[in-house]
Amino acid sequence: MNQLEAAFFSGQTQKDNSMTKIKKAFWFCLGIILVGVAYLGVLLPGLPWSTPILGATFCFAKSSDRLHSWIMNHKTFGPFVKNWSRLRVYPQKAKYLMVAVMSTSLGFMFFGTGNVKATLYMFITFALIVIWAWRYPGSKAEAERRIEAGEKIGWLK
Repeated sequence: MNQLEAAFFSGQTQKDNSMTKIKKAFWFCLGIILVGVAYLGVLLPGLPWSTPILGATFCFAKSSDRLHSWIMNHKTFGPFVKNWSRLRVYPQKAKYLMVAVMSTSLGFMFFGTGNVKATLYMFITFALIVIWAWRYPGSKAEAERRIEAGEKIGWLK
């Protein structure tokens, strides 16, 4: 390899390294934001916590091993994330709680604003989310039973 080739290829490696750092920083920042949204979702009714914490887990898997292991071993989020990543389990209690919170939010929306159209759109959105969540098993035992029977875990896979 001559000097020109060496200079060209070494510059390419530096460019790749800087892009990797930029990507890691992006995933890290997005993960921090999603963890914040998940914590707010635990505290505020109507704001989901499960989807943001799964997104944060994905982001930290791409950017920070330390924070990824922190989420996987977190006392509140860890069991949910582990069961979801291994067996696609969406806990039955979480499904019922989700329906209760969504129903309460619909009631507040309707009686607070009186806007029937907005409440109907919100109802349709919530119904689609509930249908999506209910297709997954509610426990490890149910997931393992589906796997042993050769059934799909969700409706699509």
